[in-house]
Amino acid sequence: MEDIILDLETRTVLGKAVKKMRKDGLVPAVIHDHGKPSIHVTGNLLDLSKAYRTAGKHRTVKLKTGSKQFTALIKGVDFDPKKHGMRHVVFNAVHANEKVTAEIPVRITFDEGNESAPAERAGLVVLHQLEAVEVEAVPSKLPDELLFNGEVLAVVGDHVTVADLIVPEGVTVKTDDSHPLATVFEPSALQAANDAAGGDATEDEAVADVDAGEAAEGLAAEKAAEKSEEKKD
Repeated sequence: MEDIILDLETRTVLGKAVKKMRKDGLVPAVIHDHGKPSIHVTGNLLDLSKAYRTAGKHRTVKLKTGSKQFTALIKGVDFDPKKHGMRHVVFNAVHANEKVTAEIPVRITFDEGNESAPAERAGLVVLHQLEAVEVEAVPSKLPDELLFNGEVLAVVGDHVTVADLIVPEGVTVKTDDSHPLATVFEPSALQAANDAAGGDATEDEAVADVDAGEAAEGLAAEKAAEKSEEKKD
């Protein structure tokens, strides 16, 4: 993969005075470097937006500011709640041989020729419950995504947890193994929960009221405990 390179300018403008920068198409940012004094910088909105779309919070970017260069991860991004424009970026400098934590997207996969889980092909609903997990690895080992097999989702109550992710060597997942990634529900159960909430519930809120969801989480915890015991043996 090609390096993502950002040219940033140091800034002395802080606080509310940065509003003018934003009007000029610039985004204030800060670089944190292992306990050293933070470096306040600014960058072009289009360049920063493109870098964030490509790197997310899991791929390193190369920062150039004056005579200094850093390898960094995007730690946080603040967006305007109304206009959704990028307002501020936080970078964390990293060392090549130092383990870092990062948020890695998770994605469901299917057997060749399939585009959905068996449950969905049978008219059931597969609810995705986690979009990303926290991992630890040296920067060069950070994956772009982690996968899980959707073919095991066939009947109501079937579920996949963080423990079922396919994790490459050198990567440690920090998110709880028992946390569900996806669970199969009966459409009528979700609809009933939504109706009980007056028809205004989101899918996630509906699931919170479905007993099957609680049962699935219990099964997930039991499965994780069983795997833990197997490892001890």
